[in-house]
Amino acid sequence: MLQHIAIVSLGGAIGAALRFAVGQLLDSTDFPWSTFIVNALGSVLLGAITVYAVNRGSSEELMLFFSTGLLGAFTTMSTFSVETMKLIKTDEHFTALAYIMLTFSVCIIGAFLGWEIGERMENI
Repeated sequence: MLQHIAIVSLGGAIGAALRFAVGQLLDSTDFPWSTFIVNALGSVLLGAITVYAVNRGSSEELMLFFSTGLLGAFTTMSTFSVETMKLIKTDEHFTALAYIMLTFSVCIIGAFLGWEIGERMENI
């Protein structure tokens, strides 16, 4: 149990640092691009890593590091929710709706594409 917590914590620290770096690079006041990008990229990566790891019989520890730890800290539903509320509260309803629709559609498509990539990596 403690080993798993340490593995998730290490992955989480790396994921959080990467998330912060993306936020610094893509800081925008018009549209929450950094959150959108990390959630979309995280969806693709999690889809690919999950399928690849399952097909390869990867260890539970490796999956905890990447999925729960690194990508769990890299992606952020809570920030997406707060940013959406900020847009709504500042009467930017169209931007809020666009953000919601883009995030959900792109992330689901991203997970699908990642899944397909993961299945094709099986042959490498």
